[in-house]
Amino acid sequence: MRTRRCSTVGVFLMLAALVLASCGSPQGGRATPAAEQPTAVGQQATTAAAPTAAGATAVATAPAGDKAPADRLRWSLEGVSDLSSIDPAKPGDAPTITAINLIFSGLIRLDEKLEVQPDCASEWKVSDDGTTYTFTIRDGLMFADGTPVTAGDFVYAINRTLAPETASYGAPFQLGHIVGAQDVVDGKAKQASGVHAVDDRTLEIKLDAPLAYFLSQLAYPFTFAVPKKLVESGAKWEEQAYGTGPYKIKEWKHGQSMTLTANDKYWRGKPGIPNVTLIFNKDSETAYQLYQTGELDLMGSQQNPVPAAHIAEVQSLPDFKSSASLATRYIGFNNQKPPFNSVDVRRAFALAVDKKALSEQVLAGQVLAADRILPTGLLGTQLPITGLTLDPAAAKAALAQAGYPDGNGLPEITLAYGIEGDNETVAQAIQSMWEQNLGVKVKLQSFELATFSKNLDTTFKTPAQGLQFWLSIWGADYPDPQNFLSQQLHSNTANNNGHFSDPQFDKLVDEADQLGDRAQIERRLQLYNQAEQIAIDKVGWLPLYYPKFNILLRPRVHGLAVTPNGLVAPDWTKVTLK
Repeated sequence: MRTRRCSTVGVFLMLAALVLASCGSPQGGRATPAAEQPTAVGQQATTAAAPTAAGATAVATAPAGDKAPADRLRWSLEGVSDLSSIDPAKPGDAPTITAINLIFSGLIRLDEKLEVQPDCASEWKVSDDGTTYTFTIRDGLMFADGTPVTAGDFVYAINRTLAPETASYGAPFQLGHIVGAQDVVDGKAKQASGVHAVDDRTLEIKLDAPLAYFLSQLAYPFTFAVPKKLVESGAKWEEQAYGTGPYKIKEWKHGQSMTLTANDKYWRGKPGIPNVTLIFNKDSETAYQLYQTGELDLMGSQQNPVPAAHIAEVQSLPDFKSSASLATRYIGFNNQKPPFNSVDVRRAFALAVDKKALSEQVLAGQVLAADRILPTGLLGTQLPITGLTLDPAAAKAALAQAGYPDGNGLPEITLAYGIEGDNETVAQAIQSMWEQNLGVKVKLQSFELATFSKNLDTTFKTPAQGLQFWLSIWGADYPDPQNFLSQQLHSNTANNNGHFSDPQFDKLVDEADQLGDRAQIERRLQLYNQAEQIAIDKVGWLPLYYPKFNILLRPRVHGLAVTPNGLVAPDWTKVTLK
C-alpha cells in the first residue's frame, strides 16, 4: 500500500502461522491462533494505556454528545482532500483502500488475527503441487442491487484489472504469476487462461508456480468482485458504486466527504451501523482538532496516526488505541537521476541520519528506529540484518568517494514528502542532520498526498523528470516479506519508483517468491534475508522507523479490532454505536 509491537514473538508466530496456512492447505487454509490477540474495541479489555508523560496534562476529548448522529459513524480519512478513485482495480493509497474495503470484497479476507478467512468464497481447495486453487462461491451471494454473484464475476474482475485499458498500476506484477496474466497485460488476450469459471459457483485459478502468499494477496482489492453492468454503464459509475461489501455509496461530496449506507444484501446480514461518512481531512492535525470538538468518531491511521505531539495529552483516555504497525517509514532514492544514481551518495546520506534521535527525541518515543526494511514482527525478521547506523566520518568519506568531497559539486538537492502524519517534523529533523553530519544543505518540498503519489508515478515512468528522493511509507498489503521486498525493489515491479536494480537481489527474491511448500519456508526466508541485506548495503531504501498505529476512537463505537495492519471489523453486522 503506498502511502503504511505487540510482542515481536507474538506477531511472528501469528504471521508464520498465516504463511504456513497459505502453503497448500485445503478447505480454507486456517492458521493456528495467534500468540497475541488484537484489541477488540468495545468487546474486551484493551491494553492499559501508557502513563501520561511528565509535565503533560491529559486533555479530555469533547464527548460525542448531541453532535453525534445515532445512525452514522464519522470516520476521518487524513492526508487527502478527495479520493481519486474507488475502483478496486486501481487502489491508489491507504484512504482509497479504506473506502474500497467498505464497498467491495473478495474471495477471502484477513481477520482480526490477520489470518486468512472465507469471504465471497465459502471454501477453497489447493492442488497437491500448490499451483491450482479452486474456490466455491458462497451460496446466495449478491451484489448490493440484488444481482446474484457468480464465478464469472470474478473472472471478469480479474481480467478487467489486468487489461491494459484499465491501466492498473500494480496489478500486472502482483497478479503476474496467474497463468496467462501477462498475455492480457500485453493485449495479446482478453482473458487469462489460468482464470476459469468451472460453473456458476466454482472458480479455478492456476499459477505458474506455488506461491506461499497467494491467498493473503487475494485480500487486496485487485481481485475484488465488481458488477459488470454498473462498471460498463458509464464513466461515472464510481459515483454510485456498490459491490459485495457491507456498504454502498449514498452520496459523494467531492472535496468534502463520502457517505455510505448499509448494504442490506450483504451476505452476513445488514451492517449494525446504518451509515458511514468518510470525511476528508488534509492532515492528521486537522482531524485531531475536529475530534477534540466532537465532530468525529474516529481519527488516525497507519499513515496518519495521532500526531506525536499530542500523544501525551490523550494516551490515558479511553478513546486512545494503539498497536504495533506492519509499516516502514523510509527515504526512497531516484537511482537514475544524479546524485543518487551513485550508491556512495546514497550510503553517505544514510550514514548521516541519527535514527535513534529521530525516534526517541523528535517523535517522542512513539516509533521504533528501523535498521531494516521489514517491519518488526513480520515473518523473516527473526533473521538478522546489519543496518547502516549513524557514522558522520564514514558518511563524509562515502560522499568524497562519490566525487563530492565536503559536498562540493553536488547539484541542488530536494527532499519531497506528502502532507501526512508527522512528515513535516521528520523532514525538517533529517534536513538538519544532513547539514550537521554531512555538510549538505537539502531543500524540502511538500505535496498534498494525491499529488505526491502522482509524482512517484512520474518518477517511475520518466525518472529524469521525477523526484530526486522522498520521504514515504509502505504498509503491508498482506503480511509477507514478499510485499516489502519483491513488490518494492525488484527491477520489474511498478512499485519500484526509484528504479533500484540489482541482479543478485532479483535472483534471490525470484527464487524465494516461488517456494510455496511448507518444507521450504526456512529456505525461503533465508533468500529474502540475503536480498534484504543487499538492499540495505546498496541503499535501495533508507528505512527510518516503524510507526505505531495510534488512533482516537469514541467509546460509543463497538466491534472494531485494532491490529498491526489497521482497523478490522471481524463482522460488520456486530459493529454498533451505543
